[in-house]
Amino acid sequence: MTWTGNEEWLEADGLGGFASSTVDGIRTRRYHGLLLVAQTPPTGRVMLVNGFEAWVETPAGKFFLSSQHYAPDVVYPQGSSYIDSFEPEPWPKWVYALPDGTLVEQEIFVKKDSPLTAISWNLISAANAKLFVRPLISGRDYHALHHQNGAFRFDAEVAGNRVIWRPYEGLPAIISVSNGKYAHAPQWYRNFRYDQEWARGFEETEDLASPGVLEFDLSSPATWFLSTDENFKPSSVEAEFVQVRAAELERRQKFPSRLHKSADAYIVQRGSGKTVIAGYPWFTDWGRDTFIALRGLCLAGGRLNEAEGILLEWATQVSQGMLPNRFADEGDHPQFNSVDAALWYIVAVHDFLKVSELVNDEVRGRLQGAAQAILEGYSSGTRYHIKADADGLLMAGEPGLQLTWMDAKVGDWVVTPRIGKPVEVQALWLNVLKIGSRWNKRWGQLFEQASRSFQERFWYDHGGYLYDVVDVDHIAGMVDSSFRANQILAVGGLPFPVLDSEKAVAVVRAVEERLLTPWGLRSLAQEEPGYRGHYGGNVLERDGAYHQGTVWPWLMGPFVEAWVRIQGNTTEVKEEARGRFLQPLLQHLNSAGLGHLPEISDGDEPYQPNGCPFQAWSVGEALRLDQQVLKPISTPEAAQIPKESA
Repeated sequence: MTWTGNEEWLEADGLGGFASSTVDGIRTRRYHGLLLVAQTPPTGRVMLVNGFEAWVETPAGKFFLSSQHYAPDVVYPQGSSYIDSFEPEPWPKWVYALPDGTLVEQEIFVKKDSPLTAISWNLISAANAKLFVRPLISGRDYHALHHQNGAFRFDAEVAGNRVIWRPYEGLPAIISVSNGKYAHAPQWYRNFRYDQEWARGFEETEDLASPGVLEFDLSSPATWFLSTDENFKPSSVEAEFVQVRAAELERRQKFPSRLHKSADAYIVQRGSGKTVIAGYPWFTDWGRDTFIALRGLCLAGGRLNEAEGILLEWATQVSQGMLPNRFADEGDHPQFNSVDAALWYIVAVHDFLKVSELVNDEVRGRLQGAAQAILEGYSSGTRYHIKADADGLLMAGEPGLQLTWMDAKVGDWVVTPRIGKPVEVQALWLNVLKIGSRWNKRWGQLFEQASRSFQERFWYDHGGYLYDVVDVDHIAGMVDSSFRANQILAVGGLPFPVLDSEKAVAVVRAVEERLLTPWGLRSLAQEEPGYRGHYGGNVLERDGAYHQGTVWPWLMGPFVEAWVRIQGNTTEVKEEARGRFLQPLLQHLNSAGLGHLPEISDGDEPYQPNGCPFQAWSVGEALRLDQQVLKPISTPEAAQIPKESA
């Protein structure tokens, strides 16, 4: 594999914290670091150790392994020029070939369920080599940047193989445990430049503090642990490293595929339960993202216990029939600006109960109770004009709010307000009514009414596809005919298609022709007014393009499922879909976030990946396709699009 050096690796700790950087070792984001921990998992994230300066001294001279980028545009030293090979699995591993023939292997991994990063250097060929490492420390909120100041405490508590730094009051201590010798030598390193921050229109420079230097004799492997656990006191660093490494390797080797292993990064601790991180490096756990991603990460990934815990945890958050847009942390006021999060929750509950055979009556009752509360709230009316209208369809929205998944907002500007009756919201509404009808006949009657209205009101006969919104701004009969990806959810991505077969075929073919890319679906067709083919620039420019043509990999899941349904859902059709759509998507697992799929890409070629390089619903939908939608079936007839919609 040939690397550009800009690809990013991620080592998640299962608590919300992580280590991350690039293949060439140059930090390009404020989020790149070695020890970034969640103080109240999965939130309260703080950056503690951003990186290190490392060099090897041999009889032939001094050679750096590390590379730093300084403002305005200077890379020094250039240790990346010595990288001979890089492997991302089972964790990041480099081999450096130094000019005198010395070969040094470096690896970095994070222990699961522990704020512990392990780093090692191993001399492959050479003699009389020493390694020197200078940790680069901040101690800040992970969204912030750090600058030289008099309050930083360089003091070091040295005891045997442990060194403890406490840079600021109120932050976790940094525990360094190594088989090297520590020499205290405080120094500031100024003006690191982070290119990705500059590209996103944010402040891009940072100062870091280095309290001292670790010296290792490379006649044996150099091992270094970084942690916030003050009880971490191994008597033998070497033995501890061997044990932790072996256990972590064994854990990772149990995953059936690389995609399963990547999915593991998003399932993290919340209190005594679990939740789903929407994306790394900057998202936490969001409602809509959780329930879309859960079906792939947990259900298709065979993690039913985690799925049950997540769904039960969120069941306690139902308020007036709604679920928060993101999980409310202690002291926070929940924000309910999401019309579809609660609907996706019911879909996730349905799919969970369908695949899990061991759910007891109590759990089933709690999940169905939450679903019933959502249906009651939405049908009778709740916040933000969300209510079943006289035609049975679900109306939603008011000025100044972004309620659908197309949720970009800059100041007071809601880029895609979609007030009225958005098409994917109706597809979700019809699905949850059908699901609810199994528990209460009332929902079956409302489903029949809403289904008739959907068939009559959403078909744009002149265009041969579905309107994106009807009753725009709650004005009866006003429609938005923008050609968007949202309509695909009327055919695929949900348990039940809601469009009759002839129209479903037309929609899928039109979406394939106008929106499909190797990365997923464009959010808006290229010929539509307002189309933006490139995502970049400052916040205003980026959010203005976010749903105006930008490609979303998670939508490949609904599209491929829709395509398979209209083609007949046979094993042969699934094999064709796997080759045409899924395999090209999975080829991008090494393109941005290694082993993962990103949040978005540009709508225009070459479809540059962008946004979060590690995105839960992108990975989740790929896994759902791989393990469920495209699995061979024993009979050729099941699950075709019916002549009459579900």
